[in-house]
Amino acid sequence: MRTADPELHRQRRQQIVGAAVELFATKGLAKTTTAEICRAAGVSTGNLFHYFPSKLAIFYALFEVDRDEWDELFAATAADPDPWAGLMRVVDQLAADAAHPVLAGLLVEIFAQAHRDPECAALVAEGDQRMLRGITALVERLVADGRADPVVPPPDAARWVLTTTDAFHTRGYPEPDRDRTTEIAQAKRVIARLLGHPEGR
Repeated sequence: MRTADPELHRQRRQQIVGAAVELFATKGLAKTTTAEICRAAGVSTGNLFHYFPSKLAIFYALFEVDRDEWDELFAATAADPDPWAGLMRVVDQLAADAAHPVLAGLLVEIFAQAHRDPECAALVAEGDQRMLRGITALVERLVADGRADPVVPPPDAARWVLTTTDAFHTRGYPEPDRDRTTEIAQAKRVIARLLGHPEGR
């Protein structure tokens, strides 16, 4: 009996999710059809349903892909001897994600779905908690190394780091032509001051 290749299975799932992202972002979950996802992914309907039982399952899988990517990054920052460099990698990744052309539309759809769907809301909350844990760990290492002295406990400092980087998303509509390079550098200085890191002096 032939056994499935787990890595190939994962890659095919990611292929389908990747094809669905732009459709969800531009058309919305409700108006996107499985036929459109199949065309975009280059798979048959039967093949699609082999990997996902429903369109909603594909939407939920967006969180799975996001989780895997962030788990990999936080594992790398945990192994980095310089927690400040690790934290700046996180900031850079958040900025890069925000600059992706479909992300704004996708976030709108995710939050709209979360508002009416408890399972989606739970996935959003889980992702937020993962970010908070990862950043808190970096802040705690900075404090332990004597390289940071935040005015609030590390978990609260981590929330403020995320609040600062949220501006990468929220300023997109009113200021579409802003200088992102300058914005990222300014955000890093604000975070350094918040954490009492020498980079903020």
